[in-house]
Amino acid sequence: MSDFNNPFWSVYVAALALVGIAGCLILLWVTARKKVSAGADNTTGHVWDEDLREMNNPLPLWWVGLFVITIVFGLGYLVAYPGLGSFAGKLGWSTRDEYQSEIDKADRELAPLYARFQSMTPEAIAADPQAMAVGERLFMNNCAQCHGSDARGSKGFPNLADHDWLYGGAPDTIRETITKGRNGTMPPMAAAVGASDDVKNVANYVLSLSGSPHDSLRASLGKPKFIACAACHGIDGKGNQALGAPNLTDDIWLHGWGEGAIMAMVNNGKMSHMPTQEGKLTPAQIQVLASYVWSLSNKPGAVQ
Repeated sequence: MSDFNNPFWSVYVAALALVGIAGCLILLWVTARKKVSAGADNTTGHVWDEDLREMNNPLPLWWVGLFVITIVFGLGYLVAYPGLGSFAGKLGWSTRDEYQSEIDKADRELAPLYARFQSMTPEAIAADPQAMAVGERLFMNNCAQCHGSDARGSKGFPNLADHDWLYGGAPDTIRETITKGRNGTMPPMAAAVGASDDVKNVANYVLSLSGSPHDSLRASLGKPKFIACAACHGIDGKGNQALGAPNLTDDIWLHGWGEGAIMAMVNNGKMSHMPTQEGKLTPAQIQVLASYVWSLSNKPGAVQ
């Protein structure tokens, strides 16, 4: 990508724009001067579909005038606005400034509304229909791409509508996650577990923790080897929210279920990233969004 920061490309784009306009002028000049021999009936001799004849008439003046106006407008636009490579234009307009001005205007208009939300507890925000409407919009614009429009996630992206939380589901914790983001790391554990057969045994033991179908003999052999995983997941496999280590006893599988999926996780590890929203969203927006996410699993009928 660094090649596209080369000054050459700015000159190239500017030259391309000017050559295009110059080409239009040349085309107009050539067509105005070129004389096509015509017969006594003022046709060029070209015939299509047996009876359609091409007339040898000059370009209409109104058409030529509009063509010239378009060229002049194009040149004026390139002087006033960005279009000639890195030249910013005499008016100093930019899409970045335009976008920022719209954001600033929206922030000013919404400031009184967010000020009211900031004085409320997360539980009160979650019970406020107006706040939840705002929270839903924030979620759709910033979170639904990964977690889904229904917040139920998919493989590799947590379900936010249940009570299974990697780092904790309290409003303050959710707000921290949204603000700072999260980096989940499951290191490759094959060397710590032992031979490939031991990895398979551990996979069956992990399946047994949630009552999933498994080979009971292999599970019994894998239990002693699970000690290598207990530092993060706990000796009972219930996980550790301080580390973001999943609960292995609840039959919720973020990265895939089954012996093969667990073996792949033990052998290869897994890296996951939740991007930070700090700087992208204001603290007031994050508070409303966190309360909305918290409400998804703390309302009547929520999945337990």
